[in-house]
Amino acid sequence: MKVGLYFGTFNPIHIGHMAIANYMLDFTEIEKLWFIVSPQNPFKNKKHLLDDYQRLEMVNRAIDDDYRFSANSIEFGLPKPSYTIDTLAHLQEKYPQHEFLLIMGSDNLEFLHKWKNYEQLLANYRILVYPRPGFDPNNWASFENIQLVDAPLMEVSASFIRNSIKEGKNVRHFLPYKTWQYLSEMNFYK
Repeated sequence: MKVGLYFGTFNPIHIGHMAIANYMLDFTEIEKLWFIVSPQNPFKNKKHLLDDYQRLEMVNRAIDDDYRFSANSIEFGLPKPSYTIDTLAHLQEKYPQHEFLLIMGSDNLEFLHKWKNYEQLLANYRILVYPRPGFDPNNWASFENIQLVDAPLMEVSASFIRNSIKEGKNVRHFLPYKTWQYLSEMNFYK
């Protein structure tokens, strides 16, 4: 089975994440999509990060009963910070029957050369890349394992949502409903 791995802190997961995930399932060869909730991205400040399990709960509520998606906490038990190459090795060992494809935004692709063992990622895994504004696909045209997808551009960001909540703005329609409910009940990001 071809499984798309969508890594992120999902702090919080929002409609942009969900739209991209849905696009990947319907417009690529991916059969299932796993949201890999990262405890800590080595390139991000952990200061504004909610607890791992609270973010996992938000992802679970976002995917609700869509059987094509699942939330995965595999990185919670791995050394911190989380490195994609280590997680992939662990997943390959645990699920040898699956072919894993990485899903990432073009903003992450631009910094891939800073990732741990990025050459192994490029050599051994297919990477499905969704565009961000200002991305030049010509820079990556020669890489065999990189596939640029023609997904709609989404300019919603988790930092926009966190800042808006802090300012007392209503972000209800930027989040999956059950995620918004949970976030509101728990008074996150206020």
